[in-house]
Amino acid sequence: MREMKELIQMSPGSRFSQLSEMRQTVRIGRMNPLDPKIPGHQEPMGLSGKEDILVVGGYGQVGQVVCRTLGEQFPGRVYAAGRDERKAGEFAAASEGTVKPLRMDVRDSGSATLLEQAALVVMCVDQENTRFVEQCLAKHTHYIDITASYDFLCKVRELGARENPKSTAVVSAGLAPGLTNLLAKQCTRVLEEVHSVELYLLLGLGEHHGRAAVEWMVDRLVDDFSLTVQGARHRVPSFGEGKAADFPGGLGRRWAYRFDFPDQHVLPGTLGIPSVSTRLCFDSAAVTRLLALAKKAGLLGLLRHPALRRTAVSALGKVQWGSEVYAALAIAEGRLGGRMVRYRCSVRGAKEHLVTGRVAAYAAKQIYTGACRPGVYHLEELFEPPEVIGSLGEGVVFEEAFEEA
Repeated sequence: MREMKELIQMSPGSRFSQLSEMRQTVRIGRMNPLDPKIPGHQEPMGLSGKEDILVVGGYGQVGQVVCRTLGEQFPGRVYAAGRDERKAGEFAAASEGTVKPLRMDVRDSGSATLLEQAALVVMCVDQENTRFVEQCLAKHTHYIDITASYDFLCKVRELGARENPKSTAVVSAGLAPGLTNLLAKQCTRVLEEVHSVELYLLLGLGEHHGRAAVEWMVDRLVDDFSLTVQGARHRVPSFGEGKAADFPGGLGRRWAYRFDFPDQHVLPGTLGIPSVSTRLCFDSAAVTRLLALAKKAGLLGLLRHPALRRTAVSALGKVQWGSEVYAALAIAEGRLGGRMVRYRCSVRGAKEHLVTGRVAAYAAKQIYTGACRPGVYHLEELFEPPEVIGSLGEGVVFEEAFEEA
């Protein structure tokens, strides 16, 4: 069994001949890049003399992971920030001093004063506008965001070209978008030409999610969307046009359906892939199928009614079915060694919030200690798949395989 870095150093011919006959499973995470004993570790340089790290929403599920991970590396410099002072205080008290509490509301104009000492902000909550991001970029404060709102990502991206930023912002720093972007990038690293990438995401229904996450999911189930296919825009149905995909780790063959994740909109621009699509399924095949049938029958359109939407969000937020598994899969078609081939790579593990937080923490640590050029970037534009996936821990499994197209 080879480590991921060894696999991608093999020549294309060697990779194809070996992996076309057997599937390689690579357990990632034997070396943690946040460990100061690893060669190349840097102490934070700071930005304009600033050292604080503000994790907004730091006492939430994902925020706690970010705080703990960065707090171990930079004790006393990490703040769990948010509007609920009590929750921030309780979480910080349990950290034994590595994390401090901070009452902060990014909607308040006074929040800008907190950036005077902040070298980095990790945003773990959704925002209504980009005002706070603009303040970060103007005040030499680096910025990381895990949001899955494509509209918001577009607005932040525009700031990089319009505002003459003085710091670095990294978006798409989660599972999807985030790890899915990196799997697509891995396809471009392996194949000489990539003609299309299909992304698949399997989520366990046993994991608890906050209200904002459930609202986002419900809204995406209702609304159809447009995407680029071979250079042309097409309107596609959300949770329609199902495809079967073989997921790794014994998860088996699953039907997955189109879903409006941002990665499929972003990757044609950042990686130059002509056609990208993203489909979603759940660990419960019955629930996945039920939602697809409801969409086809037009029943999900009823969720546009505010009262029904509130009821659905409340019910889905309380009910936990199935497991906490997640899996992200990329299937690319392209050319390698003069032949048309299909290459697949995947990441799987447990607890979506855990991997989301670790991806964000990796990006945060690299920006905090390194020297990146100012601007706004998606995760795949600054980082390589082996390094990010290698930071996620023993519970994360990477797999890849080739087959004739």
